[in-house]
Amino acid sequence: MENTLGLEIIEVVEQAAIASAKWMGKGEKDIADQVAVEAMRERMNKIHMRGRIVIGEGERDNAPMLYIGEEVGICTQPDAKDFCNVNELIEIDIAVDPCEGTNLVAYGQPGSMAVLAISEKGGLFAAPDFYMKKLAAPPAAKGLVDINKSATENLKILAECLDRAIDELVIVVMKRERHSDLIKEIREAGARVSLISDGDVGAAISCGFSGTNIHALMGIGAAPEGVISAAAMRALGGHFQGQLIYDPAVVKTGLIGESKEANIERLTSMNITDPDKVYDAHELASGQNVLFAGCGITSGNLMQGARFFKGGVRTQSLVISSQSKTARFVDTIHMNEQPKVVQLH
Repeated sequence: MENTLGLEIIEVVEQAAIASAKWMGKGEKDIADQVAVEAMRERMNKIHMRGRIVIGEGERDNAPMLYIGEEVGICTQPDAKDFCNVNELIEIDIAVDPCEGTNLVAYGQPGSMAVLAISEKGGLFAAPDFYMKKLAAPPAAKGLVDINKSATENLKILAECLDRAIDELVIVVMKRERHSDLIKEIREAGARVSLISDGDVGAAISCGFSGTNIHALMGIGAAPEGVISAAAMRALGGHFQGQLIYDPAVVKTGLIGESKEANIERLTSMNITDPDKVYDAHELASGQNVLFAGCGITSGNLMQGARFFKGGVRTQSLVISSQSKTARFVDTIHMNEQPKVVQLH
């Protein structure tokens, strides 16, 4: 899968990032998201594959979104039988967030990315558009920290695993009302808190790399992005756990349905019989081969954002593969115009 789709998947996130970056700082988060969606769809539909969106932006409606259940790729076209060999067909599940951190793009803030994860059919957890309690940590702490432990306990474990003092640890938490007690506990335990306004995928993945000065992600964020983070962390060998949050009173946003009871019914309809189950990275991204790709829209901890110059744009992407056990940073120059030849006299 990596050999067949690797380069093209990079181009998918690159095109989404470039399209969105053109709206950086213009205060138009919906447009920044829309153009990323359109660019991502257009490029995916040029790939020789049969892909299915398992995590997207909701059910199909009139909005230009990559919706859950949408089929993408050349081999999903009506005349696919004319040029797609069924015996050689690549069928994959895809989780996408064409513009992770729309507010970050709109207001010119760091850390927004175009991201996706792919696996063979059935290899990604079809997360509902709920929230998820998350814990991400470096490979050294894998299986030792636990989402069911208190933040204080996990900080002690993390410090021991990393051979650091607790006051040297930096924990990323989204700046939300629901995290007030968590932030207070982390600080009282002696660790430092890095608050982010949006975009926790980048924060989770940063835990998998040394030298990022991010040692854990804690707190509640969007569930679909949790699956994408899990795919990357599984391939990196890092720690990731997620637990679905279905009670609107916990997240305090009013964005996940009207009642706890209705949300439990929805989970049951999706064959999720244990709504309180804690999932690890291998359960959220269970496929034999898992590939993550991300491209910076605005510069962040991991990647440079899209940088425009006369006649082109430069992007930086990250591709993480469970198949080859690699994390590749890809620096690309996209040349939109041929350079003019200057005549010397």
